[in-house]
Amino acid sequence: MSDKPALDLLIAAPRGFCAGVDRAIRIVELAIEKHGAPVFVRHEIVHNKFVVDTLKAQGAVFVEDLDEVPDGAPVVFSAHGVPKSVPADAQARGLDYLDATCPLVSKVHRQAERLVAAGRHILFVGHTGHPEVIGTFGQVPEGTITLIETVEDAESLEPADPDNLAFLTQTTLSVDDTAAVMAVLLRRFPTIVAPKADDICYATSNRQAAVKAIAASCDAVLVIGAPNSSNSLRLVEVAEREGVRAALIQRATDLDWAFLDGVGTLGITAGASAPELLVRELVDRLATRFAVAEREVETTRETIAFKLPRGLEEAA
Repeated sequence: MSDKPALDLLIAAPRGFCAGVDRAIRIVELAIEKHGAPVFVRHEIVHNKFVVDTLKAQGAVFVEDLDEVPDGAPVVFSAHGVPKSVPADAQARGLDYLDATCPLVSKVHRQAERLVAAGRHILFVGHTGHPEVIGTFGQVPEGTITLIETVEDAESLEPADPDNLAFLTQTTLSVDDTAAVMAVLLRRFPTIVAPKADDICYATSNRQAAVKAIAASCDAVLVIGAPNSSNSLRLVEVAEREGVRAALIQRATDLDWAFLDGVGTLGITAGASAPELLVRELVDRLATRFAVAEREVETTRETIAFKLPRGLEEAA
């Protein structure tokens, strides 16, 4: 009989790495295998310190600007996507580059181009300064796309041509928040062109649904993810909206034990850029103080995988 207090763990599934993150990390690893270290990566390949540090140890060098990449060095663009000017600059300098943009983000980029070519002004639902937003804005001429962050933005917007609008969204948003913004846009601008399929990626939607599924049975929820990870922050918000105390931690060592005061059932999930290793690390740390009983709650099974870019398929 353990003298440790009991703690039930409800572990959300799906959680952690999505197909786009898997692919992006693999692109960096294969580029290092193919070219040898160092391989430069423009911006964090995914928003997770553990992943970035692991790749640094293998020979990846992370930079914020292409100017920091020496002539002749291989460079990888992050999963969040980049403005068109970045690969154009890389080409002009003769750099050997690989684009690790998530295919679901690339799909939004192509939609943006098609809408602008058709003469539509795009309302883009997203967060100021997020690399995915910067990348999408950089696909189309300046002035052809307007950022909408909130329901209030959607209500107050006065477009020059309200009958010639379209909207797109960042892939890592809150499903509920985005639905509220979209409802306002559709009410105010009945002729607005909506995307054929939901832009919010399957992994973001699935992880949010999985948190909702466990929240009612939990006293608190821990989300493993980075503070600059949009999809991880949304998971905290989803749990809180369900009426549960929630916190974001990067590693098990970040856990404040006081957070668990009065908690009998703890929910655990991980953002799309957090590896499963960090979930196991957290469970192991909890087991040092509690008699842990864990149960996985699966709401859907993900089977999506994305192809590697040409030139790396052989290396794989």
